Amino acid sequence: MLCQRCGKNQATVHYTKIINGNIEELHLCDECAMNSKEFDSTFSFHKLLSGLMDNLQGEVPYKEVKTLECPFCGMDYVQFRQTGKFGCAQCYETFKPRLRPLFKSIHGHDRHTGKVPLRANTQVAKMKRIQKLKEQLKELVSKEEFEEAAKIRDKIKELEKDIG
Repeated sequence: MLCQRCGKNQATVHYTKIINGNIEELHLCDECAMNSKEFDSTFSFHKLLSGLMDNLQGEVPYKEVKTLECPFCGMDYVQFRQTGKFGCAQCYETFKPRLRPLFKSIHGHDRHTGKVPLRANTQVAKMKRIQKLKEQLKELVSKEEFEEAAKIRDKIKELEKDIG
């Protein structure tokens, strides 16, 4: 889709405004969007993130937030909320209890599962199957069901040969 302003470049910014049930859509290229009065140029991702954190976590006692500080780089939680950026890799671990509700509300869960390329799907499926079989094997051995455990072991070996 071409930009509705200049008609030259590919539209990369798609803006929908709904006021009193009236829908107005605007499709602009990057350049026209940067020069448009429709958009607030002060918008930034860290402001969005801070707003979400404030909304989800409600009012947090200032002393509690102020004392949450990364032992490695010294960044405190208040600084993180203002900038939206961590000071170091350790900050994620330090602020994790405050971040989990945020991630859960944004993504629906708080655990990263990643994506698998389509061509690697069969390989990954086999690896997951092996992992499940290994868990079953441990359980069967703990229950001393050795005949079933031997069958599972053989299935694991077969799948591992397929993977290489």
